[in-house]
Amino acid sequence: MNMDGTPIYRYLVADYLDIGTGEEPDYQVMRTFENIDESPNAQTTEKHYTANKSASVITTGYQTQFPITADMYQNDRVMEYLRDVAEEQRLGQQTNYVRVRLYQPIQGQENTFYARRFRVDIEISTISGGGGEIMSLDGNLNAQSDAEIGEFNTQTRSFTPKTEITA
Repeated sequence: MNMDGTPIYRYLVADYLDIGTGEEPDYQVMRTFENIDESPNAQTTEKHYTANKSASVITTGYQTQFPITADMYQNDRVMEYLRDVAEEQRLGQQTNYVRVRLYQPIQGQENTFYARRFRVDIEISTISGGGGEIMSLDGNLNAQSDAEIGEFNTQTRSFTPKTEITA
């Protein structure tokens, strides 16, 4: 099999969740997650124009969702945040989630990478664990708006939107 390019391994995509309670964001790495998938969920409409024999499918938007599965550990601030949302049944709990391409550094800037920020609503479906097992948590981070493109500095843990980046 002939492969062009370099494979992108999962550890080259970092995930950060803002667990801050004040005005300043507090982005923490989502460390104990077995899966953080991305489902863009394209929304489409079908149009059949009079001049065409076949119908056309047009993408009209996205309903992005990030299914998550994580192991629960004490003193993991992200896990405690998500656990509390579920156990205390906090409705409408929203925060910022940043997905960082560690394989795509920003030229001339140390510890800074291409990133996308999403405003997400937290949906925790299950907290489970059998005898002798590590407890786990399953759910979704449901995007509430369009992706915001920008840069993320992994040292300062700060996101800068593309619209604020000066040339």
